[in-house]
Amino acid sequence: MIDIDYLHFLENILTDNRKERFLNVLQNRTKHFTVAIEDVFQMHNTSAVMRSCEVFGIQELNVIEEKFGKKIDKEIAMGAQKWVDINTFDSVSSCIDTLKNKGYQIIATTPHEKDCLLDDFDISKPSALFFGTERDGLSDEILRQADGFIKIPMVGFTESLNISVSAAIILQNLSDRLRKSDISWKLTDQEILEKRLYWAKNSIKDIKRIEERYYLELNTL
Repeated sequence: MIDIDYLHFLENILTDNRKERFLNVLQNRTKHFTVAIEDVFQMHNTSAVMRSCEVFGIQELNVIEEKFGKKIDKEIAMGAQKWVDINTFDSVSSCIDTLKNKGYQIIATTPHEKDCLLDDFDISKPSALFFGTERDGLSDEILRQADGFIKIPMVGFTESLNISVSAAIILQNLSDRLRKSDISWKLTDQEILEKRLYWAKNSIKDIKRIEERYYLELNTL
């Protein structure tokens, strides 16, 4: 449970504009869709996908790191890592199992004999959108376990897009359609409180010292 008194204590340190901005952004955040990327060896692509998640209101990004160790390219992410939740997995199976247990269907973003064009994709079900590299695509394991396939319509000679471009196109389309629908896509009240607390802590310098002072004063009452 969230310590509401502590949340209010921290938010009183923030400016009114900052607090209002948090509330406005959180009203457009969703976990109805989540994104998963598999072994993207170019660090800037991971960071760019994270930035797209943040821009289009996708709260969680799942990163599978079976082959390549990574760190966030902060210059590309431009602060998005402060506002998007990153879940890391060391195997495809652990990522898929976790997402399925959360109620997501697994959607592979790749051309396939059973694929669906982006505009025709059914947005009603919570979906985990899996992206692979431009060079290798998604692994056979993900393709085998996928509940569906989605592709971006293309009319040129080129048959693939960079992962960060693909993610941006798909997330813009699906998130826009989602917000215009009557689907219950928003964060719960509890999730909003959790993000308010987390974002407030991320916004305050020397948060450890302030937190220690708060609880010390609380214990002396």
